[in-house]
Amino acid sequence: MHGPFLGEFMGTLVLILLGDGVVANVLLKKSKGENSGWIVIATAWGLAVVAGIFTAIACGSPRAHINPAITLAVALLSGDWSHVAQFWTAQILGAFAGATLVWMTYLLHWSVTPEPAAKLAIFCTAPAIRNLPANLLTEVIATTCLIVVGFSFGSKAVSTTGLPPGFGPWLWGVLVWSLGLSLGGPTGYAMNPARDFGPRVAHAILPISGPHCFWVPQRFTAAVETWLLSGFSPRAGTTEVVPSRKQSPQNGYL
Repeated sequence: MHGPFLGEFMGTLVLILLGDGVVANVLLKKSKGENSGWIVIATAWGLAVVAGIFTAIACGSPRAHINPAITLAVALLSGDWSHVAQFWTAQILGAFAGATLVWMTYLLHWSVTPEPAAKLAIFCTAPAIRNLPANLLTEVIATTCLIVVGFSFGSKAVSTTGLPPGFGPWLWGVLVWSLGLSLGGPTGYAMNPARDFGPRVAHAILPISGPHCFWVPQRFTAAVETWLLSGFSPRAGTTEVVPSRKQSPQNGYL
């Protein structure tokens, strides 16, 4: 098996395995990385993005979105909706599978961690101060920054010939690392509906004691960000926002 569906599934699986994995390492009791802090989490998430993109490409998805928000933005800006349903399904299933592997990896640590909120935080983001309008605004700003800056990597104004092969995923990783360090404090910078939804489902199903956080309205941000970006046309001016299909392996994230 090799193709876009498998690529998006495997890429998102790796993203969540390494991303949720570092949160588990920091929060669960008697883990080697317990209490190592936010910088460790933000750094590992950036590296998880790099690993996820490369995995998605290697498994057959040269676009390597591994993020429904990116898939939606590309569809709105390009007018090509042919991959949306397939990619979204693969991404959500991959996120669920990745979260399940995190649960299996730290199997002995759930029972020795008494705080239900800490275990829940491994699978889903939650605001530090709960205020829906403010939380929504934070997610809109962070995800819009992700899309605008990330799509600039493939801009012809940056490079008329495109980025060197294999270079783009590292830029996406550095971008997510930076976003985590700079804008992740208020809400946990989900920025990815699959990353936030798939693990929520896993947490609701797996035998983990504590409250369940199945869905939060913040995940509607994907539509908001792509609406804000609708003024960026692939043919507007000299800057190509949506990468060509030949360039897409270097510019996809999530």
